[in-house]
Amino acid sequence: MRLDKFFKVSRIIKRRPVAKTVLDNKKVKLNGKIAKAGTTVSVGDIIELEYFSKYMKVEILEVPSGNTKKDEAEELFKILEVKEIEIGE
Repeated sequence: MRLDKFFKVSRIIKRRPVAKTVLDNKKVKLNGKIAKAGTTVSVGDIIELEYFSKYMKVEILEVPSGNTKKDEAEELFKILEVKEIEIGE
Protein backbone atom coordinates (compact mmCIF):
# COMPACT_ATOMS: atom_id res chain seq x y z
CA MET A 1 0.00 0.00 0.00
CA ARG A 2 1.20 3.51 -0.81
CA LEU A 3 2.20 5.65 2.16
CA ASP A 4 -0.28 8.44 1.36
CA LYS A 5 -3.12 5.91 1.18
CA PHE A 6 -2.00 4.28 4.45
CA PHE A 7 -2.22 7.69 6.16
CA LYS A 8 -5.82 8.03 4.92
CA VAL A 9 -6.92 4.47 5.74
CA SER A 10 -5.32 4.54 9.21
CA ARG A 11 -6.70 8.06 9.77
CA ILE A 12 -3.30 9.41 10.84
CA ILE A 13 -4.00 12.08 8.20
CA LYS A 14 -7.64 11.91 7.17
CA ARG A 15 -7.39 13.34 3.64
CA ARG A 16 -5.08 11.93 0.98
CA PRO A 17 -4.29 15.30 -0.68
CA VAL A 18 -3.19 16.64 2.70
CA ALA A 19 -1.02 13.55 3.23
CA LYS A 20 0.54 14.07 -0.20
CA THR A 21 1.31 17.72 0.64
CA VAL A 22 3.01 16.72 3.90
CA LEU A 23 5.02 14.07 2.05
CA ASP A 24 5.97 16.47 -0.77
CA ASN A 25 7.28 18.92 1.86
CA LYS A 26 9.64 16.19 3.16
CA LYS A 27 8.03 16.04 6.60
CA VAL A 28 7.82 12.23 6.69
CA LYS A 29 10.52 9.62 7.20
CA LEU A 30 10.00 5.90 6.65
CA ASN A 31 12.60 3.78 8.44
CA GLY A 32 14.86 6.84 8.79
CA LYS A 33 14.72 7.96 5.14
CA ILE A 34 12.62 10.78 3.67
CA ALA A 35 9.59 9.18 2.03
CA LYS A 36 7.50 10.02 -1.02
CA ALA A 37 3.74 9.58 -1.42
CA GLY A 38 4.13 6.44 -3.55
CA THR A 39 6.52 4.66 -1.19
CA THR A 40 5.23 1.19 -0.32
CA VAL A 41 4.73 0.42 3.37
CA SER A 42 4.85 -2.93 5.10
CA VAL A 43 4.35 -4.36 8.59
CA GLY A 44 7.11 -3.32 10.99
CA ASP A 45 7.97 -0.06 9.21
CA ILE A 46 8.57 2.98 11.42
CA ILE A 47 7.05 6.29 10.29
CA GLU A 48 8.25 9.65 11.65
CA LEU A 49 5.90 12.51 10.82
CA GLU A 50 5.87 16.26 11.40
CA TYR A 51 2.29 17.44 11.00
CA PHE A 52 1.27 20.95 12.06
CA SER A 53 2.90 21.41 15.49
CA LYS A 54 3.27 17.71 16.31
CA TYR A 55 5.98 15.13 15.85
CA MET A 56 4.71 11.57 15.77
CA LYS A 57 6.55 8.27 15.53
CA VAL A 58 4.48 5.16 14.78
CA GLU A 59 5.06 1.52 13.93
CA ILE A 60 2.89 -0.17 11.30
CA LEU A 61 1.21 -3.26 12.76
CA GLU A 62 -1.03 -4.16 9.82
CA VAL A 63 -1.41 -3.09 6.20
CA PRO A 64 -5.05 -3.51 5.12
CA SER A 65 -6.07 -4.55 1.62
CA GLY A 66 -8.61 -1.71 1.36
CA ASN A 67 -10.47 0.79 3.50
CA THR A 68 -11.13 0.09 7.18
CA LYS A 69 -13.80 1.06 9.65
CA LYS A 70 -13.07 3.99 11.94
CA ASP A 71 -12.83 1.84 15.08
CA GLU A 72 -10.50 -0.65 13.34
CA ALA A 73 -8.12 2.06 12.05
CA GLU A 74 -6.37 2.41 15.42
CA GLU A 75 -5.32 -1.25 15.25
CA LEU A 76 -3.22 -0.62 12.12
CA PHE A 77 -0.44 1.21 13.96
CA LYS A 78 1.15 1.69 17.38
CA ILE A 79 2.18 5.15 18.56
CA LEU A 80 5.78 5.07 19.79
CA GLU A 81 6.26 8.78 20.48
CA VAL A 82 4.32 12.04 20.25
CA LYS A 83 5.60 15.50 21.10
CA GLU A 84 4.81 19.12 20.38
CA ILE A 85 7.28 20.98 18.20
CA GLU A 86 7.86 24.70 18.05
CA ILE A 87 7.19 26.42 14.77
CA GLY A 88 9.68 29.21 14.07
CA GLU A 89 8.30 32.68 13.47
